[in-house]
Parts: sequence; C-alpha cells; structure tokens
Amino acid sequence: MSTARLSAETRDKLKGVSTATLCTALYKRGFRNQFIQDVRPLSQDCGTMVGEAFTLRYIPAREDLNELSVFRDPRHPQRAAIEQCPEGAVLVIDSRKNPRAASAGGILVSRLAKRKAAGIVTDGGFRDSPEIAALGFPAYHNRPAAPTNLTLHQAMDINVPIGCGDVPVFPGDVVVGDREGVVVIPAHLADEVADEAVQMTAYEDFVQEEVANGRSIIGLYPATDPKAVTDFEAWRKRHGR
Repeated sequence: MSTARLSAETRDKLKGVSTATLCTALYKRGFRNQFIQDVRPLSQDCGTMVGEAFTLRYIPAREDLNELSVFRDPRHPQRAAIEQCPEGAVLVIDSRKNPRAASAGGILVSRLAKRKAAGIVTDGGFRDSPEIAALGFPAYHNRPAAPTNLTLHQAMDINVPIGCGDVPVFPGDVVVGDREGVVVIPAHLADEVADEAVQMTAYEDFVQEEVANGRSIIGLYPATDPKAVTDFEAWRKRHGR
C-alpha cells in the first residue's frame, strides 16, 4: 500500500474528468475492476467528489453484540469513523453489498459534511436518504434503507483494507465520484492517471465537437488518421487546451 498523498494539483485535475475516462486510463494499466458496482449518487447536483479513502468495515451482525446500547461507546467503529475521517477524505463503507439495513443516516452524514469530508460511499444503503440528498454533500449508495444498521451490520474496523461493491479499497486510495458512479484509483497511480485523463478528456471533447458537426468516427476515434491528430492540435490551440 502506497504512502503517496493526494496533491491539490492532482485533486483539481480529477475534478475535471469523468469516471468513464478514469476507468479507461486504469484499464491501460491492467486494472479492470476499479468501478464500484451498484452504487449511485443520491443527488446529481454535488459536483465531482475527489478524496483519499478512509474506510469502515462491517460484518454480519451477531445479535448479542449488536444492541442499541453499543452506540453509547464513543469508540464504536461507526461513530469513530465519522469523527476521525480526515478533512478532504472520502468515507468508504464495506456493507457487504447488503442494502437491507442502513450503513448510516442523516445525522451522521450531516456531521461528516460539517467536518469537511469530501464525501461518503457505501455498497449498502442510507436511511434518511431524502435529507442526505438535500445536504449538497456527495453521497453514494445502492438504495434507501430505513432499518438501523444494527439489524444486519456490525461495525468492526476503521481504516483497514475493505471491499466495496466488489472493488478492493485500501486506505489512501483516491476515490472519484461523478453523476455515474465511483471509481477507485490506487494511490501510487493517482498523479499519472490524472495527467492522462486530462489529456484524454481534451481529445474526447474535440471528438464530440467533430461528431456533432457530422464527422465520421473512423480514423478519428481512435486517432488512426494523421489528419485527426493535426486537427486536434489546431483545436487545442484555439481552445487553450
């Protein structure tokens, strides 16, 4: 696991690219499984989420260890995760892809937003989902889940490697979420993937304009025709890209 830190420059670059483009850049490097499955944004109006992963792991609940009284313990992992997730980080929750009980609710997510985290992701569900959607805070889940997490999930660990939506997530990995979903970038690749994604995005914007003007994709996408490369360079100069 890398100790690389997310720079402000790389964060800004990632905010300007899509998860689709990032998945392609990761695929070029041999990573096929970095897009978290069955996770969607509660709101389409929060902008792009970018931050380093801070994790919370649930296991199946054992009834005698998971009564309401466990929340009285300030060291309870769910409560501790909310209070320890660093500013600018994304809280990523392993809820075993089980949305039948809540991974968290409106009060906890509001606290996370107040502490200036970058967002929250679970492969389970949130309760109070309309209230969370109204926060203007990036939040991704499978579907709404009114029952408390205690009915199915037992919080065990914070900031350990987890699986979320079939994707391995290590603390410090870079998590990017847009209106389609969430991709996880291994920390040591974040800078180079961001750089390539910016270049890919510029070319895709050029291609989109050309296609809208009636140009064929043959030779253009991908750029196998030398004229496409020449036209792109002229386009970049015109647009300052």
